[in-house]
Amino acid sequence: MATMSADDFSIHTKDCPTVGDGMPLSDLPDEVTSIGDLDCECWSEYDSLDEIS
Repeated sequence: MATMSADDFSIHTKDCPTVGDGMPLSDLPDEVTSIGDLDCECWSEYDSLDEIS
């Protein structure tokens, strides 16, 4: 699922090479309402939030 970076609290995929050690999340934050809210390139393989589970 998703991982929150300890450095800047950004959200990444669990396999993102730039996140390092982070906190696993069971759900995306409420502020994330579209795939465009996730800025890192690690989300580029997804077209919508519906694909993230």
